[in-house]
Amino acid sequence: MHASGTEQKSFTSLTILYFFPAIFGLILLILLSSSQGMAQGNLLLTPRRVVFEGTKKSQELNLANTGQDTAKYIISIIRIRMTDDGAFETITEPDSGQLFADPYLRFFPRMVALGPNEAQVVKIQLTKTGDLPTGEYRSHVYFRAVPNQKPLGEEETKKDSAGISVRLTPVFGITIPVIIRVGESNTAVSISDLALEMVNDTLPRLHVTFNRKGNFSVYGDILITHISPAGKTTQVGMIKGLAVYSPNKLRRFQVDLTKPAGVDYKTGKLFIEFNAQADGKSAKLAEGELLLK
Repeated sequence: MHASGTEQKSFTSLTILYFFPAIFGLILLILLSSSQGMAQGNLLLTPRRVVFEGTKKSQELNLANTGQDTAKYIISIIRIRMTDDGAFETITEPDSGQLFADPYLRFFPRMVALGPNEAQVVKIQLTKTGDLPTGEYRSHVYFRAVPNQKPLGEEETKKDSAGISVRLTPVFGITIPVIIRVGESNTAVSISDLALEMVNDTLPRLHVTFNRKGNFSVYGDILITHISPAGKTTQVGMIKGLAVYSPNKLRRFQVDLTKPAGVDYKTGKLFIEFNAQADGKSAKLAEGELLLK
């Protein structure tokens, strides 16, 4: 994962600033995971994704500071690639078939300061979309915390063998996808390459590949059920909010399953459902099963 990096250096200290690539990359990987309301540090953000389609032209994002101190966040838009293994990389040029949404978005404010338990709305609007060709356009809104600066001499440092001090400033932030869809969807998903691995002979880990074809991304929840030879069903896994972004054709995924009493992973079968959630209703995107031996 890549981002611009900045370093400041003096005779006695080396300061690694908060855009250090490895730190930024790790943050992106963590923050693109999902929950009903996304939270990182003391920032709570809802909704977790924005999709513009049909006549929809604006969307409000709700930010809340759940901490005890005032927090500042700079808001920007970044471009992200998803790999086949579900990792994320920041990019500037699109992959083949990838379209960016940011030329057609505007948002305000661009910085917020929230006191303890304060909330604020950020508004995202479409602009210049009248002649957009059919397809899906995606960029990501990034809420980056502004670190509190300590007076010189108070910050925590570590010294290496050469006597050079190093100070790492962690960054907290959240990214959410903003998607513009133009035209009708012809997207379909299938499940393949199901395999069960026993990690250290004790932990059941399911491997699965989601295959996407068509013009739009897919997003949904995974439900995994064990079905015994006698027909008893037991839920052994659930993942909320898995995405396969366009233009990716597949996503390889793995999940550790639970071990409820009475479930034998050497017999029966596993049934996997991939369901989209919209307006409180569930729509099946794909399903598959794995016979256990």
